[in-house]
Amino acid sequence: MSPRGCEGFGVHAKSFKAEIEEIRACEVEDVPPQEGRVITVHGRPIAVFRAASGWFALDNTCTHQGGPLANGILSDESVACPLHDRRFELSTGQPIDHDCGAVAGYPVEVRDGTVFVGVPVARTEQGSGAR
Repeated sequence: MSPRGCEGFGVHAKSFKAEIEEIRACEVEDVPPQEGRVITVHGRPIAVFRAASGWFALDNTCTHQGGPLANGILSDESVACPLHDRRFELSTGQPIDHDCGAVAGYPVEVRDGTVFVGVPVARTEQGSGAR
């Protein structure tokens, strides 16, 4: 299993099923090597990246001025926003050399040529009524 890629979830598989909704993002061939593509999950744009070091998923919106990270310049470890070159770690979404804040990262798994992204499940309490 790659430490930052998508070769499987290993020991985390049970928690993935319990806390994360697995979304079919795309097929492997839909994302060329060293590029990103956008998927929309529950109205939220998520960038899916195919780096040399593995597959990654981050919120698509840069925390600096809202640039589309999927259109950014990709390296093995990071993506640079195409608007103002703000960089983020692919594995964590943490900012690199700027203080604009992190973007959310999501687990990625590839099975039989299909890319899956794990997104948090919105939990509602039954019987609690509207607030």
